[in-house]
Order: sequence, then C-alpha cells, then structure tokens
Amino acid sequence: MPALNFKVRWPDGSIDVCYSPSTVLHEYLKETQCYSVSDFLTRARSALNEASARVERKYGYQCSSAMDQLSRINMKAATFNQDDDGRVEIISITP
Repeated sequence: MPALNFKVRWPDGSIDVCYSPSTVLHEYLKETQCYSVSDFLTRARSALNEASARVERKYGYQCSSAMDQLSRINMKAATFNQDDDGRVEIISITP
C-alpha cells in the first residue's frame, strides 16, 4: 500500500509529521488547507480508520501504525481548546 506522510502545523505553531498507510488520506485532508481543531480531528480519525480498514482488507489485520498515529493526534488535539479559533494547517502531504 502506498503510505503517506502529512506535515501538520498546530495552533501553537508546533509541527508534527504524521503517517497514513494509505492514500485515502487525500479524500479527507488537503495540502495547504486549514481546519479547526475539531474538524481536523474528525477528518484525521475518519481517514486513519479507513486507511487501517484498507490494510485489514488487504493483509487480514488492522494497521497498528495508523492507530498509533491517531492516538498521538488525539493527545495533541486535547491540549487545545476545541471551541476557539485555533486552526490546524496541513503543510504538506508526501509519499
């Protein structure tokens, strides 16, 4: 499966490089777009769950790397007030 890395700038200016095991991420997140923290979390959750399901259909097991990445995103997102104007920017999406 073609994996992707996506670079994210959080509302506090910190940058994380995240992983997706599938290009399905392109259906949920767009390079150079900004999302509210809650919208980003919803999109990332959907993308990584679908990516993991694709891995399971192909190999017979879910992708633990996708679930680990989702856990890290959830922990980081929890540090921000979901109701303020904080934005998450998708800096890049690369193979």
